[in-house]
Amino acid sequence: MNDLLYSEIENDLRAGVRGLLDDKCPWTDVLAGTEKDDPYDAALWRALVQMGVTALPVPEDLGGGGASWRETAVVMEELGRAVAPVPFLGAAVLGTAALLAAGDRELLPEAAAGDKVVVLAVPLGTAPDAPLPAVRAEGGALTGGIAGVADGLAADVLLVPAADGLYAVTAADAGRTALTSLDMTRRLCDVALSGAPARRIADGDAAVREALATGAALLASEQLGLAERCLDTALEYVKNRYQFGRPVGSYQALKHRAADLWTAIAQARAVARYAAACTAAGDADAPVAVAVAKSHCSGVVVKAAEDCVQMHGGIGFTWEHPAHLFLKRAKGSALSLGTPDRHRAALAGLVDLPPA
Repeated sequence: MNDLLYSEIENDLRAGVRGLLDDKCPWTDVLAGTEKDDPYDAALWRALVQMGVTALPVPEDLGGGGASWRETAVVMEELGRAVAPVPFLGAAVLGTAALLAAGDRELLPEAAAGDKVVVLAVPLGTAPDAPLPAVRAEGGALTGGIAGVADGLAADVLLVPAADGLYAVTAADAGRTALTSLDMTRRLCDVALSGAPARRIADGDAAVREALATGAALLASEQLGLAERCLDTALEYVKNRYQFGRPVGSYQALKHRAADLWTAIAQARAVARYAAACTAAGDADAPVAVAVAKSHCSGVVVKAAEDCVQMHGGIGFTWEHPAHLFLKRAKGSALSLGTPDRHRAALAGLVDLPPA
């Protein structure tokens, strides 16, 4: 049985990342960034690279931290809490996981050092067991299109799955069209390939499937961090907002609502931590753990964000309050790397649960 408690190292890592985000990523800056043309906070990304958290699961002999996905999951919790506009999911999670699974030793050192942003080019909604984009490989060149790629606008290199394997493509050789994203802190783009030069780094689709499963596991940790932020923000408001001479948080209905949300988040922490631990250890139970975590945490984070908006009353619906940032990230993440229903269907097959 995996120990789900946070280790001293993980707590120190959390403190360091939270301190950086509190300093460089206040919600006011995140909100202001959604109105700019630049899709990401480049300065924050450089700071995360310099801290070494973008390369935690990369072996030390390749310039990484020699840690595991469990430590990366702690970073994801904090990035979710801050709704940080950085390409961490597409690059440091999906891209790095694909490179590790492919055994590629050429791009990993550059990705670990932050010299190149390497992003897995799949639609963000792709579940680990879903069909992959139909990209053709002919004579070392790729042709086809991929819709809704997360963090593709920040990429220097795109990892593109084709029928016969996984290919690395220089992003400048691909056409990228920015999309209007629900979550403005995680931008999407369409990728068009027309005879783009490519290098095959893995045969088949095993590396992509492993990367998608890893991404789904760690996205549950991001959802956990965001759900905690929603609860903390709502509690701070209802304890200090007075109505009829008393804090609105003293009313029984709001007490019960907050307690129910706290219980749901505690359950989400258990399943998210277990999924991260199984993924880090290569545990045989990982597919089940990932399906449980992603399906459960998706529902919890959306409920937490909705409650945060509603418990703030009228101000929660305004552009000048961060609640809408939380809600959009929550809704977007619930649809990312497989919907809750998709993961529940996968779980039924994994545990041999017959259809009703």
